[in-house]
Amino acid sequence: MLLSYDTSAFPSAPPPDLDDPQVIAVHDWAAFDGVEEMSNHWDRRGWTPSTRAYYWMLGFPADSALAEHAQQCQDEIRNLHFEPIDADGLHLTLGRIGTVEDVSLGELNALLAAVAEMPTDRFRLQAVPMTASRGAVRYSIAPWTPVLDLHAKLSAAGAQCQLPFLKPTSVLRPHIGIAYCNRAVDARVVRETIRPLRDMDCVSVPVDHLHLVEMRREERAYRWRVIDQINLV
Repeated sequence: MLLSYDTSAFPSAPPPDLDDPQVIAVHDWAAFDGVEEMSNHWDRRGWTPSTRAYYWMLGFPADSALAEHAQQCQDEIRNLHFEPIDADGLHLTLGRIGTVEDVSLGELNALLAAVAEMPTDRFRLQAVPMTASRGAVRYSIAPWTPVLDLHAKLSAAGAQCQLPFLKPTSVLRPHIGIAYCNRAVDARVVRETIRPLRDMDCVSVPVDHLHLVEMRREERAYRWRVIDQINLV
């Protein structure tokens, strides 16, 4: 999978190895080391209280090892006063399909049928603590290859149904957030806070299904309604 440099992605450049956990973690940290000030995640354009949009995403159970580990990390960064992501809100975003106004029920059903026909293998990820972006504290993820392959298949199915992803696979940067920045913050303070968490063990995360969801934002959190679940085999 050939990834491209993109200033709207974080990190802008992909890592030199897409599957090695250490290489990815070092690359993510180096990118964050170049951030001088984190910004308010909730100032991002394109969302209003009434916005509803369809997304493909990977969700994780609230009683999983990942959720327990994330809670430990959230406890350690409480002094930052960021917006922690609830155990049932942990997710890996794959791509935006479109708003509910722009996508009809018929188009959505056609997309689900197309995805159901494509071969999709289950896989396992490692959530590598801990790094950050310009707007969130997050896990690095490894390997990237199965996530990118899944995204490419979903992208092809979407194009077949005239529902292309907003962004191509080439600019995807897989990650799992644990807390959103809610104001302008000196990134040096955040680095000092999360650096000790980088000594924690990685978390093994099984991926055996993906969700198509209708997502919304409320009370400085993302919430969603699951439209359908596709089991990976």
